[in-house]
Amino acid sequence: MSDAIKHECGISLIRLLKPLEYYKEKYGTAFYGVNKMYLMMEKQHNRGQDGAGFASIKLDMMQGERYMSRVRSADSQPIQDIFAQINDRINSAMQEHPEYVDNVALQKKNIPYIGEVLLGHVRYGTFGRNSIENVHPFLRQNNWMHRNLIVAGNFNMTNVNELFDNLVQIGQHPKEMADTVTVMEKIGHFLDDAVAKLYKQIKKEGFTKLEASPIIAERLNVAKILRKAAKNWDGGYAMTGLLGHGDSFVLRDPAGIRPAYYYKDEEVVVVASERPAIQTVFNVPFEEIKELDPGHALIVKKSGEMAIKEILEPVERKACSFERIYFSRGSDKEIYQERKELGKLLFPQILESIQDDIKNTVFSYIPNTAETSFYGMVKEAQNHLNRKKEEQILSIGREITSKELHAILEVRPRIEKVAIKDAKLRTFITQDSSRDDLVAHVYDISYGSVKKGDNLVIIDDSIVRGTTLKKSILKILDRLLPKKIVVVSSAPQIRYPDCYGIDMAKLEDFIAFRAALELHKERGTMSVVEDIYKKCLTQVNTADKDVVNYVKEFYEPFTTEEISKKTGELLSSPEIKADVEIIYQTVENLHAACPKNLGDWYFTGDYPTPGGNRVVNRAFINFYEGKSERAY
Repeated sequence: MSDAIKHECGISLIRLLKPLEYYKEKYGTAFYGVNKMYLMMEKQHNRGQDGAGFASIKLDMMQGERYMSRVRSADSQPIQDIFAQINDRINSAMQEHPEYVDNVALQKKNIPYIGEVLLGHVRYGTFGRNSIENVHPFLRQNNWMHRNLIVAGNFNMTNVNELFDNLVQIGQHPKEMADTVTVMEKIGHFLDDAVAKLYKQIKKEGFTKLEASPIIAERLNVAKILRKAAKNWDGGYAMTGLLGHGDSFVLRDPAGIRPAYYYKDEEVVVVASERPAIQTVFNVPFEEIKELDPGHALIVKKSGEMAIKEILEPVERKACSFERIYFSRGSDKEIYQERKELGKLLFPQILESIQDDIKNTVFSYIPNTAETSFYGMVKEAQNHLNRKKEEQILSIGREITSKELHAILEVRPRIEKVAIKDAKLRTFITQDSSRDDLVAHVYDISYGSVKKGDNLVIIDDSIVRGTTLKKSILKILDRLLPKKIVVVSSAPQIRYPDCYGIDMAKLEDFIAFRAALELHKERGTMSVVEDIYKKCLTQVNTADKDVVNYVKEFYEPFTTEEISKKTGELLSSPEIKADVEIIYQTVENLHAACPKNLGDWYFTGDYPTPGGNRVVNRAFINFYEGKSERAY
């Protein structure tokens, strides 16, 4: 993606189902789980580079023995930093106590991080706060083992104020109004309540206080706790939690907005945000990895028993389509095919733009994640040419000469790597003119890859703000002297903010919004903009379920083609000599390419939760009032 946007987090849960001695004997180390977690987090590094965290629970520890460990990092290389710290602790312990080396029981008792329940998290700071205090997992401590709670997730809640007020109403005093805090405290409240009730009941049955602890662990109903805690959550989430005694869970939102996959065999239960992470790290077939159903929780009890429980009634599935377009690793079998299909479906629009002149057109992509869509686009270009060649050969009506045949067959799509992303350049000069000159050199070009007068078709995953295109890519591509530059987006026009984990919060940041605004100005319809603002104001105190997305009216007067054309004009600086055209994927083709991930609210404004409509209206109010702040 030429415009970098911060986005989702990644979760990993590993539950070892055998004693640690089993892994020592079979795999040569009791740190099998720790090693696998390192790989799981690295395989999801694409999901978060601002911070990382790791936590573990040791089962069946004696009183006075440490059973929980946590380490977090906001370092520039957070995963490496975490596991360097873990390795240092392990190596130091082994060097100081040689008796630990072959004794798993002593390792478990005395070395932190080794355990049967492990949680990993990689994070993007969507709120721009990357201090260690904002890095998952979060820990809620208590002297009662069962009341200890560790939480991490890939989520964003739209109704943080409501959740905060709910906590206040039940007598809590949350330390801040952040969704991570409110979510953890909500689960923690009902966990405390459940443990207290069980303890009271078990005492009535005649058990001693000491005897009550393992019985509480056995009887604790995690699904019931989650149903109470998540009742009023509005957002997209894949939430992971560990309880101090060893229960663990992963909960997915009812619309399936955020992804979660799992695998189980006789040795391990694994959950991750991305299927290929499990597939690669544990070397298991694609078919054996399941997707956690929306509104359901995967729960593993301390005993190792795993169950899938419905926590919230599923609603219409709206899994995030940006996962397929950009965020998830393209090594997933389905995602790879879907991205190729996105490129393929764009070809008819491209062919029309270049007036069927494939011979004088160069096809390329903006590195690196658009590469798969590029393959799909080029393959369809080849199919188109093959059909034309067949028609030409059959239409000759006589025996074709070798020269004629060669002339027909030699026409093929011209493929070049035109744009090359350079090292990240530090914009240390603050003056705007100097800064823009630095930004303009973020990309370099392959000189000689395009002939003067050629068409240049270049595909990108999506066009969000258009800043890099305008200030860098288009200017540098223009140096190759093409007749026309066609920028193709494998995603539709991004028109609305996301509020479920992607850092796309301000309407005025979107080039499609700015294009529509320019059209309103040109056509003298700015009164429509004011009317939408007034309508949004009337909804400020309306219950979420009754809120209407009035921002849709902002785009209604214009066709998709009109907004695309104006986008091209806005991105094309006066000094650019080539004609510039922007082609976007259609929403219909997006759904055809990604039939299981129909979440498209950033393109259509059709939010899967009531809170989304409130967020988009607030974003419009902020825009109209000139407030440069988030709407959630």
